[in-house]
Amino acid sequence: MTAETSQTLDRGLRVLKLLADTDHGLTVTELSNKLGVNRTVVYRLLATLEQHALVRRDLGGRARVGLGVLRLGRQVHPLVREAALPALRSLAEDIGATAHLTLVDGTEALAVAVVEPTWTDYHVAYRAGFRHPLDRGAAGRAILASRQGGGSLDPGYTLTHGELEAGASGAAAPLLGVTGIEGSVGVVMLADAVPERVGPRVLDAAREVADALR
Repeated sequence: MTAETSQTLDRGLRVLKLLADTDHGLTVTELSNKLGVNRTVVYRLLATLEQHALVRRDLGGRARVGLGVLRLGRQVHPLVREAALPALRSLAEDIGATAHLTLVDGTEALAVAVVEPTWTDYHVAYRAGFRHPLDRGAAGRAILASRQGGGSLDPGYTLTHGELEAGASGAAAPLLGVTGIEGSVGVVMLADAVPERVGPRVLDAAREVADALR
């Protein structure tokens, strides 16, 4: 640790990261071993995190992430949305279609930012807050493809037609290399098929958003 950082805060954040990476929680002994500190230190860290509802302990004594983390997480969406808007505006205006940033929320895809083109006579109405299953629509399918492909995708984007709205086609590319965020950038348009240039353009936009979020 350097003079400018807090060792206690660092350990507390490491506890949260360790708990976030497990579905079954961790015991004090397991945390002690992983952190390389004694059990007394772990007890103090957990007690402090519990006071802020960031950690909870079940009847068996295993520590898990607490509901307080959700309250912090709600503040992430506005920050992510703000970072993504320039790339989404450029994409919407360039393609002439509604552009969106979609993030994973449990088993669903959640649109957190949407930009509609300003110069088209008509376009698909797509609103922030719209949810759909991950296995339907280009936005969700692109995310699932990135999970299966381990970040190495060919051609790197996903195209769909009529899965969420009759007569509408979509193209989306996953956000790659952004720690803690799983999502995609895409467009939706009223067309029987997505024009050839749209997929690569969406892929570029996804890279721009990923760069803005790093």
